[in-house]
Amino acid sequence: MKPGLTHFDSQGNAVMVDVSAKDITVRMAQAKGHILVTKETLSLIRQGTVQKGDVLGVARIAGIMAAKKTAELIPLCHPLLFDSCTIDFTLHEKTSPGDTAKGYIEAICTVRLSGKTGAEIEALTGVSVALLTIYDMCKALDRGMVLGDIRLWEKSGGKSGHFLRERPQGSG
Repeated sequence: MKPGLTHFDSQGNAVMVDVSAKDITVRMAQAKGHILVTKETLSLIRQGTVQKGDVLGVARIAGIMAAKKTAELIPLCHPLLFDSCTIDFTLHEKTSPGDTAKGYIEAICTVRLSGKTGAEIEALTGVSVALLTIYDMCKALDRGMVLGDIRLWEKSGGKSGHFLRERPQGSG
């Protein structure tokens, strides 16, 4: 594939990429992001005592549903048939070594499929909506929550091959 913007034709018109000549390959995309919350909010989520219910359970389903509907949200995305889509969460008590006021929840969306195009946008959509759902369910407790660092973490399959985001030095 030649480098450049693929969603424009020679006249500069927006187009859906023609994938008819591409081979079907096994593909995976993983996106990550986080939401910064107060320690109190994190504790309530961990205990499952947020008044609206199971925050992470609802956020997981919302993220999976959003990933599946990405082609309805992003105009030039191809509709994809997933083999699997998962949303996982990790709760962190601190944002930095001396921090005592905040924690964060990391969300990871992983999409796997056999197809002619990748699932990066689907994974990014899934993680974004999962985090937005956490915000929605907890906004009465913590209006200062911050969503951040939403990024493609890894992808494999297809002509462009494997991508793995480099970890900053000193991180696990």
